[in-house]
Amino acid sequence: MPEGDTVFHIAHRLRAALEGKTLTRSDFRVPKEATVDLSGTVVTGVRSVGKHLFIDVVRADPAGSDHRPLSIHSHLKMEGAWHVHATGARWRRPAHTARVVLRSREVEAVGFDLGVLEVLTDPSAAVAHLGPDLLGPEWDPDVAVANLAADPSLPIGLALLDQRKLAGIGNVYRSELCFLRRVHPATPAGRVDLPAMVDLAHRLLYDNRLRTVRSTTGVRARGRELWVYGRARRSCRRCGTAVERLSLGAPPDDRNAYLCPRCQPRH
Repeated sequence: MPEGDTVFHIAHRLRAALEGKTLTRSDFRVPKEATVDLSGTVVTGVRSVGKHLFIDVVRADPAGSDHRPLSIHSHLKMEGAWHVHATGARWRRPAHTARVVLRSREVEAVGFDLGVLEVLTDPSAAVAHLGPDLLGPEWDPDVAVANLAADPSLPIGLALLDQRKLAGIGNVYRSELCFLRRVHPATPAGRVDLPAMVDLAHRLLYDNRLRTVRSTTGVRARGRELWVYGRARRSCRRCGTAVERLSLGAPPDDRNAYLCPRCQPRH
């Protein structure tokens, strides 16, 4: 699933392509929004909140007296993607996977395989449950630390994925953060240096927010970008011990974490 830095980067690309543009066509290919027509609206902003993406538009009647702000809310889930290209250019994914098409005179933005797609009048309600956004303008590390500390018995590997505590971390960063802090993912949150963990999370996501290749090692060469994620049975880059894969959580929400048993001993 794309994480906060990826969604931030997508918002950055969509903002550059659409902000200030008038939509000449919109095509929502999900039953709930199939009748929505946003042609004639102006894109006033594109932003990410954790793993959520919002495209804000405003509609005006011919007399200019009816300005109704709306927001296109999407979540990529596991398979979603947004592509931007010149209007009329060939799509890079099959047409039947497109969930929404937003077209201006110059460019076209297409959302494929989106896990969530809806048009809202109150976008704040969709993210009211989230903790502080690691890449948001109102990021508050103290609140994030307090949220994690509120459930001290919860394994840190599960706490970091709880978007209600802090928003933007997914499975990749969960594994990389625990490795870099030499913490076993099953360690109770109450036994972890939470301020240091939160500070590192913010720095890693911030550094990667506009990169096309995510790196936690400082190296962007193919196959060398990450410390442990996806490297089960391969040598730890730090000590040479075989990396292990650990399932955390209960089905169907259990997800694999990766760790080095020597660098991250389980106490």
